[in-house]
Amino acid sequence: MDLKKVVICVLGSDRPGIVASISKVLYENQCNIEDVSQTILQSVFAGVFIAGVPEEMPLEVLSQRLQERLGPLGLAALVRPVSAQQAYDPPPSEPFVVITIGPDRMGLVAGITEVMARFGVNITNLRAAFRGGTDPQRNVMIYEVDIPLAIDQKAFRKALRERAQALDLDLSLQHRDIFQAIHRV
Repeated sequence: MDLKKVVICVLGSDRPGIVASISKVLYENQCNIEDVSQTILQSVFAGVFIAGVPEEMPLEVLSQRLQERLGPLGLAALVRPVSAQQAYDPPPSEPFVVITIGPDRMGLVAGITEVMARFGVNITNLRAAFRGGTDPQRNVMIYEVDIPLAIDQKAFRKALRERAQALDLDLSLQHRDIFQAIHRV
């Protein structure tokens, strides 16, 4: 059976059984789950699934079947085709982990990610938890990034540190291998 790739995004209030419901609909419709990333953000379930769907199945039908199952749970699903033409072809790079800690205020994510974008640094994973207030230990951003080998590493580090300082953030930047060895992730 020929399969076409789709991305399925599901959002809504968290509860047990969400992934089971999604995967059951996909299984019942002869879809093959290839990749999943799922998390809970302040009691909101957020899941992204890449799946192979039978070529002859209209995406509207799959979307309707997902919504029939998920709607009563207070969840919304979005189904979109994945095109090989959409794929990002990254330059040669090295994986790093950037951690910022500091008092909460508006613009922290925007400020740090602007520097990353300016240097062509790709964010592969981001976890940010802002619990408000001035206790910096309660406001943490962890970026997993791919830093292109061709950029001026020194200029990037300098720009990132200057931006962090302007935002009153402590910043650490470590190669992912070193980060994992230190933290035993």
